[in-house]
Amino acid sequence: MSSRQVNLTKYAWLSIAAALATITLKVLAWRITGSVGLLSDAAESLVNLAAAILALCMLIVAARPADENHHFGHTKAEYFSAAVEGVLIFVAAVLIIVSAVDRLLSPQMPEALGLGAIIAGGASVINGVVGTILIRAGRRFRSPTLVADGRHLWTDVITSIGVIVGIILVWLTNWAPLDPIVALLVGVNIIYTGITLVRDSTRGLMDSTLPAAENQELAQILSGFTTDEVHFHGLRTRMAARQRFAVVDMLVPGAWSVRQGHDLIEQVSAAVEQAFPGLVLQVHMEPREDPRAYDDYEVEVPIPDPPSRN
Repeated sequence: MSSRQVNLTKYAWLSIAAALATITLKVLAWRITGSVGLLSDAAESLVNLAAAILALCMLIVAARPADENHHFGHTKAEYFSAAVEGVLIFVAAVLIIVSAVDRLLSPQMPEALGLGAIIAGGASVINGVVGTILIRAGRRFRSPTLVADGRHLWTDVITSIGVIVGIILVWLTNWAPLDPIVALLVGVNIIYTGITLVRDSTRGLMDSTLPAAENQELAQILSGFTTDEVHFHGLRTRMAARQRFAVVDMLVPGAWSVRQGHDLIEQVSAAVEQAFPGLVLQVHMEPREDPRAYDDYEVEVPIPDPPSRN
């Protein structure tokens, strides 16, 4: 297993440890206070634990090398983790809303709200720190699983802050229905997070292109190799979790030898590898005199004119 795979697995274990710690704290806070708002917060942490375990499993699968049935590797497994996590969030939201409606119909004043708020605040600090670590690692390693898990933890932080504010207001106003109202708002917020995660994972499964800035940088590199004899067109890119792919046509004089074309492709590939480590570049060489080499693509990344050589 490579160092990158070990690091990603380590982050997943960190997420699991954070989920276990926050579940313990939030359940304790709920048992002390009887607040349905804190109960809803604890329910979301249970989803965090399930999501963290799933993330660990998917990261292990995604780290597997290419095989006879998966020639391009298993990196897309990470998108399934993000999608399932979104579904789990929906389940948590339903449970929270049901509990909140039941308490709204039968209001009950929570107890020991000050102590409960302190305990819940401690759990939020844990989630905030770990969530930040996961998001940064996910962006660094282009891991949708870690980014989704980190965002989920930060949603939990925001949820907890709302719950804490709510129980403080209950304590100040002595109005019991405010507790389930806060829980209902928590449920709505969680549903929004679930929709976002499912949308992003679906976009990844649909082979979305690289970010616009990366596409432009890649096109600029190709422009640097453009001459009166050599042209590039048909640049298309896609992402599969951490893996990135690019395809481009290179038009050269038909009189060129195979070695000449191959040497240029090696130079282009080396420049792209330096700027985009790990990107899989496929260059299709075509004779510029052949009209078929100019077939247009419906969608491609525009390659700018080469820089001035004066």
